[in-house]
Amino acid sequence: MAASAAAVSISLCAGAAQAAPGDATSPGKPTVVLVHGAFAGSDSWNAVAAALGAKGYTVVAAANPLRSVSGDAAYVRALASSIAAPVVLVGHSYGGTVIANAATGLKNVKALVFVGAFAPDKGETVIELSGRYPGSTLGDALAPPVPLGGGGKDLYIDQAKFHAQFAADVPAPTARLMAATQRPVAEAALTEPSGDPAWKTIPSWFIFGTADKNIPPAAMKFMAVRAGARKIVEIPKASHVPNVSHPAEIAQLIEEAAAAKL
Repeated sequence: MAASAAAVSISLCAGAAQAAPGDATSPGKPTVVLVHGAFAGSDSWNAVAAALGAKGYTVVAAANPLRSVSGDAAYVRALASSIAAPVVLVGHSYGGTVIANAATGLKNVKALVFVGAFAPDKGETVIELSGRYPGSTLGDALAPPVPLGGGGKDLYIDQAKFHAQFAADVPAPTARLMAATQRPVAEAALTEPSGDPAWKTIPSWFIFGTADKNIPPAAMKFMAVRAGARKIVEIPKASHVPNVSHPAEIAQLIEEAAAAKL
């Protein structure tokens, strides 16, 4: 059953430290593992990582392969398993699907934080969840798929459409760099069914923007309530990347999850 606790919705009105898994900034605090989603990289967490590092947290920004749900989850699971301290797993966008699968059965993961993210149930796919509620315009913003040598396709957002689609509340120069350095996601990852989700046994926190054009806010609210989220934060007018445009709010919620008495 979903982790117990009433979901509470509040509204909120933002620098780059990363640590190796073995580092120990503060022995009394959990290690925070940040997992980026599609069309982004681990540097999308820089401001959040810096804020948490300043508070004494060890932070690891994982390089999510973006190849398959099962493979990406296995990668993050291995990383989290290598950390002796308690872990708070944080996922953005497709990274939410990854942490929901990676943390299943891991005893050292104390909390899950979903940032503008998917939190699928068993058998659900990213594609299906993004279309369950109206509002996503991602399909129309994609560039022509790039065929892969071994079969399948890589997906990118058209650079000319990236700012408006992905990061509308980010300054234009920053959005241009994000568009140029975006990491592609394999189409197969978006259609692979999720496994047993960790949010059924591990407490979760959710935060997302009300102006997200990739994942409809109604879909994220649905997934948060279904997961029995300890807290649901909606950031007015924020885009799909609140980790870039509102890092202070993201770091604050991660701290709350890290400090929660379970």
